[in-house]
Amino acid sequence: MLVDGKIFLGVSDRPEYLLLKYANRHGLVTGATGTGKTVTLQVLAEGFSAAGVPVFAADIKGDLSGIARMGRAQDWQSQRAAEIGFDDYADDVFPTIFWDLFGRQGHPVRATVSEMGPVLLSRILDLNDTQEGVLNIAFRVADEEGLLLLDLKDLRALLVDVQERAREISARYGNVTTASIGAIQRALLVLDQQGAENFFGERALEIADLMRTDTNGRGFVSILAADQLMQAPRLYATFLLWLLSELFEELPEVGDPGKPKMVFFFDEAHLLFDGAPKALIDRIEQVVKLIRSKGVGVYFVTQNPVDIPESVLAQLANRVQHALRAYTPREQKAVRVAAETFRPNPAFSTEEAITRLGIGEALVSVLEDKGVPSMVGRTFIRPPAAQVGPIEPAERDTVMAGSPVGGLYDTVIDRESAFEILQQRARDRQLDEERAQYEAQRQQEAERQAKERARAEKAAAPRRSTRQTPVEAATTSFVRTVANTLGRELVRGILGGLKGRR
Repeated sequence: MLVDGKIFLGVSDRPEYLLLKYANRHGLVTGATGTGKTVTLQVLAEGFSAAGVPVFAADIKGDLSGIARMGRAQDWQSQRAAEIGFDDYADDVFPTIFWDLFGRQGHPVRATVSEMGPVLLSRILDLNDTQEGVLNIAFRVADEEGLLLLDLKDLRALLVDVQERAREISARYGNVTTASIGAIQRALLVLDQQGAENFFGERALEIADLMRTDTNGRGFVSILAADQLMQAPRLYATFLLWLLSELFEELPEVGDPGKPKMVFFFDEAHLLFDGAPKALIDRIEQVVKLIRSKGVGVYFVTQNPVDIPESVLAQLANRVQHALRAYTPREQKAVRVAAETFRPNPAFSTEEAITRLGIGEALVSVLEDKGVPSMVGRTFIRPPAAQVGPIEPAERDTVMAGSPVGGLYDTVIDRESAFEILQQRARDRQLDEERAQYEAQRQQEAERQAKERARAEKAAAPRRSTRQTPVEAATTSFVRTVANTLGRELVRGILGGLKGRR
């Protein structure tokens, strides 16, 4: 039943295949807890890997890690293979790379703040237009001044610097207010408390390391340990959306290739959308819609189709629906909505079948020739070839020891960036201020000392007495008397002469 160019999913009233040439039209795997979603995800991942397509999957419960170990068919697997006539069934193992944002169960995954960019970061932080504008200004200042933004401490240091220079920067780019800076810092704190300091930094993940194939031409299955990450939904959404955005930016347009360049599985997809701002949902819709042309397929895995916004759901053409329970009016409505998304099969009621599916059964509808959805079929999903269930920690360590990216990301690189440069600027500015203050104090001290010396010299000089000796006094009196007498006689002589002329 294994056919080139197709992934064998299982058997309904016929073998059900996912055509690789339509696999980049995205997909959806839904169903209640315990109905077999993870097994279906593993079957799809194994099929893509065997076809040479690299796979990235978020592993919420750790169950998907078994894909890295040679399978040993359990009774239910052998029985299922026999029931559906799967004569080609055999144990297998697939090349695997383990990743972990926290660096505990896999190679660390990091991205720089600059790579995230102000627009995507604003969506994640749920900033309003004014705050997003201020963040854009901060990134512009960083670009102009050569300030690398690698981690959150770089961004915080930049925001503080922009606030201190608000008057100067506002004159160049527009109003920068303390309120907007404060709002951004508070939003960053929320993200940081979810563990973002582990994600932002270097060495940043290179997309090429997710798109590897082994020597046999099989695509590597990159598994992200997400059991702890799912407790931080905003960080989870940040990482996944960044990853899709990076793929969209880096990969060339390929149209509709014979098989995808890469496929993503987002387990617990509702975490991407619960409480997400509309701007973020719009961004996800945009990326999902456009990334198909880059040859990338995106598959959401969640409990119920209503977990996915309609604008995104409309982009998901390949669908596998496991059982849903309908005990409440809301659940019954969800079943009707799920049934309406399938192309009807006159052989049974889709709505009734959804509530009656057993474990390992699913309703399957995929794109057939000319991109037309197939008629929904009630399908027994084929058993996986690799181990079903998690591997032991020691086995995980062994896989990581032989990883093709071993040692590339395990050590944090903290090179000089905005934080260090702005710290040095602050120290230089403080030194300049201290030096200026010291020089001013020295000048004041010099002036004070000069004044004190002048006063001291003046006080030390001998004083000239104004008191006259007796001889000086007699002489002064005689001279004054003679001068007065001569003056009077001279006046009389002049006046007498004037009178005689009359």
